[in-house]
Amino acid sequence: MTAQSPAPTAAPRSNVNSLSTRPSGSVLIIGAGINGIATFRDLALQGVDVAIVDRGDYVSGASAASSHMIHGGIRYLENGEFRLVKESVEERNGLLKIAPHYVKPLKTTVPIFSTFSGVLSAPLRFLTHKQGKPQERGALLIKLGLSLYDSFSRDGGTVPRHEFRGVKKSLAQLPELNPALKYTATYYDASMHDPERLALDVLRDGLDAGPHARAANYVEAIGMDADGVRLRDTVTGTEFSFAADVVVNTSGPWTDLTNQALGEASTFMGGTKGSHVVLDNPALLAATGGREIFFEHSDGRIVLIYPLKGRVLVGTTDLEHDMTQPIRCTDAEVDYFFELVKHVFPAVTVDRSDIVYRFAGVRPLPRHDDEVPGFVSRDYRIESRPLGARPGTLLSLVGGKWTTFRALAEHLSNDILNLLDTQRVVSTEGLAIGGGRDFPTTDAAHRVWVAAHGDEVGAHRAAQLLARYGTRAADLIDFMIEGPDAPLQHNVDYSRREIEYLATTESVVHLIDVLLRRTSLAFVGGLNRDLLTELATLVAPVLGWSDERRRDEIEAAAQELSEAHGVELGSRADGLFASA
Repeated sequence: MTAQSPAPTAAPRSNVNSLSTRPSGSVLIIGAGINGIATFRDLALQGVDVAIVDRGDYVSGASAASSHMIHGGIRYLENGEFRLVKESVEERNGLLKIAPHYVKPLKTTVPIFSTFSGVLSAPLRFLTHKQGKPQERGALLIKLGLSLYDSFSRDGGTVPRHEFRGVKKSLAQLPELNPALKYTATYYDASMHDPERLALDVLRDGLDAGPHARAANYVEAIGMDADGVRLRDTVTGTEFSFAADVVVNTSGPWTDLTNQALGEASTFMGGTKGSHVVLDNPALLAATGGREIFFEHSDGRIVLIYPLKGRVLVGTTDLEHDMTQPIRCTDAEVDYFFELVKHVFPAVTVDRSDIVYRFAGVRPLPRHDDEVPGFVSRDYRIESRPLGARPGTLLSLVGGKWTTFRALAEHLSNDILNLLDTQRVVSTEGLAIGGGRDFPTTDAAHRVWVAAHGDEVGAHRAAQLLARYGTRAADLIDFMIEGPDAPLQHNVDYSRREIEYLATTESVVHLIDVLLRRTSLAFVGGLNRDLLTELATLVAPVLGWSDERRRDEIEAAAQELSEAHGVELGSRADGLFASA
C-alpha cells in the first residue's frame, strides 16, 4: 500500500472551513476527478450554491491515469456507439479551441499488417460484443472505420482527413517501422499535454464564479446522517455534516464504495485497469517521428506509443481489477509493453532502465459481467435515487471519459438544474477554459504576448510559462516579480517563486501534490532526493510546516513515488530515477 502522507500540525484549512462554517448548499459533489470538477464548474457558472470534495487531491484518481489523449474513439464504431463517437469528435474539436494551451492536434499513424483481416469477425463483434479469436484489423476494415470517423468531424476542417500509404512511402516517413507492414493509415486526434493542470484550470473557473462555489481536497464522505453527508477532513481528522438538496457521486471507479458509505449500496461499476510506462529512450522517441503510433496488438488490445515532453508514453492494458486493492502497473504489463514496442519498431531496443515513471488507473466503466472488457461501453449514464436518510436526491455518474467531460458535465448539470427547478443561464460550449482564454494561437500573437510579459522575466521565460500555464501565466509573472526569484538549484526549468505561487494558490496539502499534479516533474523522470528536499524547503513556510513535518513529507513522497510509480530516487542531484 502507498504510505499515508503525514498529518499536519498547522491551523485548519481555509477551504474546509468554508464548508464547515456554512455546512449546507444546493449541491454537494463527491469526487473531484475531471467529470466532477467539470460539473462543479458548469453549476457554479449558473450561480448554483455548489460544493465539491475529494478524499484525496484534486484529479488524483482515475483522471490522473489517462493516456493523455483527447480522441473521438474510432474503435467505438465497432461497438456501435455512434452517438458517443459523434459527441467525442465534436468535443475534441471544441477542446482544441477552448483549451488550446493544453490540447493540441496529434498526428496518429496506424501500422497495418494485412488487407482483409477482421472483415468477417468484425460484424460478429458488432452484433454480439464477443471477442472471439483475436485478430488485428486489416486495411479494408480500418479504411471503412476512418471514413466513418471523418464523417463525424464537420467542424470546418478542425483536423485534416485521414490518409493511406503503402509500405514504401510509410517506411520513407518512418524508417524504423516493422518492414513486414503492408500499409499505414494516418489521421489526427488530439493530445492533452497536462491533464492535471487542465483539470485545475476547470476547477479555478468554477471557484472564480463566486463564493457560492466551494471546493476542498482531502475531504472524505464517510456516511450519511439526519443532518446530511458526513464529511471528514483527512488532514486534521475534523468531521462535520453537510446538507444538500442534491448529492452527486462522481467518484469514478469508487462509485459503488462511495454509495455504500452513504448507506445506498449499488452495483453500478465494473472498471478495468489500464497501465502505462514512460520511457526515456532517444532512439524510440526519434522512431515515432513526432507522431502517435496507435494500433491493435495480436491479442486484440488497442495500444499506443506516444511522444510526449521529450519522453515516450507506452500503454495501455485492459484488465479486471478489485477496487479494494492497490492499483499498480505490474512487471507482467511492462513485459507486454516491451513486446508491443518490438512488434512495431523491431530494431529499437528498450529495457527497464529506460522507465522513468509508471502509472495505472481504473476506468470508471459500468458493470459488464461476462462481456469482454474491450467491448464494455465507454459511454456514460446517470443513476438517480432518493437520498434515504434525509430528503433529497442522490445522482451517481456511471462511465465517462476525458474527451467528453464538458458535454457530460452539461448533461449532468441539466439534470441537477431540473431537480432544483432552476434555469440554465450560460452554456459552456465554446467557453474558453482557464489559461486558454485569449491564448495566442498564431506565431504573431505569440510574439506579442511574450513581448508584453517578458520585460521582467525575459522572453524565454515568458514563453516557457505561457506553454506551462496558458494565459494564466500573467498572474504568476506578477507574483514572481514581487520578490526575489532564482531558478531552482536542482531543476533550472522551475524557479523558487513559481513553486511558492503554486503552493500559495493551488490548494497544495502534501509535497506529492506538487510532484505529481502541480508540475510534471515526476512524469518526465525529473526527480531526485536533492530536488525533493529543495521543493519541500520552499513549500514549508507557505504551508506552515515544521522541520519535522517537512522531513516527513519528503519521506512520504519518496515512498509513494517508489511504491505507486516505480521511481527510485538517487541521493545526489545527478542520481538516476529509473524504475527498478
